[in-house]
Amino acid sequence: MNQDSISQSIAIVHPITLSHGRNAEVWDTDGKRYIDFVGGIGVLNLGHCNPAVVEAIQAQAARLTHYAFNAAPHAPYLALMERLSAFVPLSYPLAGMLTNSGAEAAENALKVARGATGKRAVIAFDGGFHGRTLATLNLNGKVAPYKQRVGELPGPVYHLPYPSADTGVTCDQALAALERLFSVEIAVEEVAAFIFEPVQGEGGFLALDPAFAQALRRLCDSHGILLIADEIQSGFGRTGQRFDYPRLGIEPDLLLLAKSIAGGMPLGAVVGRRELLGALPKGGLGGTYSGNPLACAAALASLEQMSDTNLATWGERQAQAIAQRHQRWQQVGLCRYLGRLTGVGAMRGVELVNQDGSPAPAQLAQVLERARARGLLLMPSGKARHIIRLLAPLTIEPHVLEQGLTILEQCLAELD
Repeated sequence: MNQDSISQSIAIVHPITLSHGRNAEVWDTDGKRYIDFVGGIGVLNLGHCNPAVVEAIQAQAARLTHYAFNAAPHAPYLALMERLSAFVPLSYPLAGMLTNSGAEAAENALKVARGATGKRAVIAFDGGFHGRTLATLNLNGKVAPYKQRVGELPGPVYHLPYPSADTGVTCDQALAALERLFSVEIAVEEVAAFIFEPVQGEGGFLALDPAFAQALRRLCDSHGILLIADEIQSGFGRTGQRFDYPRLGIEPDLLLLAKSIAGGMPLGAVVGRRELLGALPKGGLGGTYSGNPLACAAALASLEQMSDTNLATWGERQAQAIAQRHQRWQQVGLCRYLGRLTGVGAMRGVELVNQDGSPAPAQLAQVLERARARGLLLMPSGKARHIIRLLAPLTIEPHVLEQGLTILEQCLAELD
């Protein structure tokens, strides 16, 4: 199809046009079938056209398609927020608001942090990604392509190294960088919040060091700083449990949600300590489409399927299949560019590196193209775009998962 009317600033990973999908498979307008390891970039944990989600959308569409919640509350919004309050494992009373996207959730969290603390500075992490809106651009720990040519960004924002077994940055090194930041760049008393991803998505599926997270929690408690966990990509079962922050042994003050919250419908949320979500004046939060009834209905149908048993079973099955394949690839010397397996649970990345350990983005580009030709859609990640991001629906049929991993294996074996 002609794309002349589409902005050329939108980068397309796969030059195909999709027509329809079912669970972990999609078809293009030429009728070609693909196994989908992209999943809408983490949106489709329950697969394409999940029957319960489709049924909920259809039923809601016959009742109420839209109403602005701040004009008059509607039942789907109220029901979803009550359900989310029970679904999110936090020990304190929480409240929240619905948004249209993850970036909008992050923007509103920044507003809440400023309103609640009276401070402006935010500290984020190298490699992080929190959205493409103007304020979230400054949170991102990467310049190209997101921050290029857009001029001065809302701030102040500072960045720290991201401590992880996947980055090689230790807890002590990150804490030393934090001490330097407070000594040289900004006083700790001026910081409103830290924002972090428990597992970085765009950064290459890098898992945060629990010891650092716990040290950060103690520091925030000591200085009245808010801790914001961005689980937009890692949430709703991607790591084998509802969210990943319990792995770190902490509770955040604010939690950002989106992507797989609503089975493909545009929806996000900010939830957290009830007193924080009431810090802004009446009217300070809201939005015309935020918490649209159709999206809320889809989210309620999605959460109904996300029992702890289902999430653990789906996540463990996918995680084992990927780990076993990667281990075998290493044992047989399948590919000289094959690096580490990054991430947690079913949120996994396959790293491609040169013999000296440097990133191999050209080889990743070859894998993406060859895999697509064979009927597998993959997504790049990592600062150098050298990590294959695996985001198949959690509900993928085991034989379809194996088919996809076999195609990936064939493409890796062909690298020269």
